[in-house]
Amino acid sequence: MVAATIEKDRQYIWHPYTQMKTAPTPLNIVRGEGAVLYDEKGQAYIDAVSSWWVNLHGHSHPYIAEKIYEQLRTLEHVIFAGFTHPPAVEISERLLAILPDNQSRTFFSDNGSTAVEVGLKMAIQYFHNRGQKRGRLIAFNGAYHGDTFGTMSAGGSPGFHSPFADYLFEVEHIPAPEPGQEEAAFNAMASILAKGDVAAFLYEPLVQGAAGMRMHKPAALNRLLGLCKEAGVLCIADEVMTGFGRTGRLFASNHMEHQPDLMCLSKGLTGGTLPLAITTCTEAIYDAFLSDDNSKAFYHGHSFTANPVGCAAALASMDLLLKESCQERIASISQQHLAFCRDVAGHPRVGEARSQGTILALEFKTEEGTGYFSNIRQKLYPFFLERGAVLRPLGNVIYLIPPYCISDEQLSSLYGMMKEALERF
Repeated sequence: MVAATIEKDRQYIWHPYTQMKTAPTPLNIVRGEGAVLYDEKGQAYIDAVSSWWVNLHGHSHPYIAEKIYEQLRTLEHVIFAGFTHPPAVEISERLLAILPDNQSRTFFSDNGSTAVEVGLKMAIQYFHNRGQKRGRLIAFNGAYHGDTFGTMSAGGSPGFHSPFADYLFEVEHIPAPEPGQEEAAFNAMASILAKGDVAAFLYEPLVQGAAGMRMHKPAALNRLLGLCKEAGVLCIADEVMTGFGRTGRLFASNHMEHQPDLMCLSKGLTGGTLPLAITTCTEAIYDAFLSDDNSKAFYHGHSFTANPVGCAAALASMDLLLKESCQERIASISQQHLAFCRDVAGHPRVGEARSQGTILALEFKTEEGTGYFSNIRQKLYPFFLERGAVLRPLGNVIYLIPPYCISDEQLSSLYGMMKEALERF
């Protein structure tokens, strides 16, 4: 049975972000419980990256599973144009209650890329509906916002999207305000804003994920947001990864005084159980689409918009997230990450050890190149798998974004593996 599954995978399936000619045989995962995944032989693997940053509360969580089951027995789906349903209304009400105060409307889609795509389209049409010629967009160097054409255009990772370069629209990129780069970021932002035709600034707040978990300080980002606010430019926070507690607060935007005009959410929204995304916006943006002229409506949608089962999963995940025990666990993981960073900071193979909330990144000094395509990844990934951990390096950067249910013992084990890797490679 096991051999048949792998053989049929090879025969039928094309995996994401994978060079299929040279890729090793994929692991056949048959079960998950808590922070652990199990293959067909019963081998356990700590899911140190929350299965691509989506899982908040652990695999096969019984409470979320029960709520999904209850919803499936009531209503599995209904078209969301001209119809509504209780789970969509409830998740909207409860989500807006914990988001920054200026957020007042929700728009549903399917995943992180579409959540950001929606935000970009809303921002551009907002000015179009108001009769203002503003179409310029600003994003960070190294940004990753998804793989649809709009999000690829906004991305600053040419290695991912170079085959499509001729088909992407122009976006102005500025340095992220990492320590030592703040003034360069401020000056670049001011120079572009002076052109007077900027519609929106799209950013990953505090942590740039695919860029290698690059981090910047709240004060620096807050200053950039302030410059945009002064220029009447809309701010779009891509909180697909950073939302729902990852940075130590419910949302990364909570670390700043200036708040975004639009927020893009997915990944942890359902606790990692089902695809669902939400883009939120201010009432002023929503009002710009209200008109007797139908052409000013927002003509965007997805077949599974506001899927009731996904909404039920999101409600269950929020129940768990807001429990005091979960918030305490987030704080504990954050403190343990900080202690580990201090512990390894002086190691000769460490380029930098950094953390923000429950996100930890360890940058290797290596002669095999840096960045996403560093060859050291080909050694590090199997090294951790052999020791029972799923750590998917971003080139020469290994990182942890664990489910909040991870135990102190499991965390300690992961830290030990990372120290061993420093001595080995």
